[in-house]
Amino acid sequence: MASVPAGPAPPPPPDLHAVPVVALNYGVRRRLGLYLNPRAAAAADWTALAEALGCEYLEIRALEARPDPTAALLDAWQGRCPGGATVGRLLDLLRRLGRDDVLLDLAGSVEEDCKKYLQRKQEQANQPLQVPAVDSSVPRTSELMGITTRDDPYGDGTEMFDAFICYCQKDLHFVQEMIRELEQTEFKLKLCVFDRDVLPGTCVWSISGELIERR
Repeated sequence: MASVPAGPAPPPPPDLHAVPVVALNYGVRRRLGLYLNPRAAAAADWTALAEALGCEYLEIRALEARPDPTAALLDAWQGRCPGGATVGRLLDLLRRLGRDDVLLDLAGSVEEDCKKYLQRKQEQANQPLQVPAVDSSVPRTSELMGITTRDDPYGDGTEMFDAFICYCQKDLHFVQEMIRELEQTEFKLKLCVFDRDVLPGTCVWSISGELIERR
């Protein structure tokens, strides 16, 4: 009896330690906050995660005043450790803190977000790094409402910026220095940095045009 040829092997899962936390979309971040924001004596909450990330007491006190301290913590981590704030590191810490319930609930969504992020990065690498002319007649669609990490996906809250940063990967070190100079000094500008502030899953050119023209 002839054997049936096997189908193509499924692609390997993404290396989550190579994916920055910015890859996690609004839905995953919101769900994570539902687990970690409530202060709990029996389970590790966001303050335990903050301590594991090396936050000092005063930093934790400042985060307590935020409406979503878990989301604020992730944002602060991304800003402080842009190369080390990875999805894999976050999951490792949640596992160490005993939050297997969070890992079990969010595993599928986290992997899907990471796949979308890596796919978008591959698309960027395969296309010339330029921003097309923006057509102001292009209508706004629902997919362009929740495109940054602090957008409301239903369009009720839109994040605004002072400038959009367009750069090549080889210039990343210079860009990081520029971000520190313009955001963390007396200038206090709010910059839109694609890899840090933009969620995956939508055409890179549509997002760039929306951000440059309207944000």
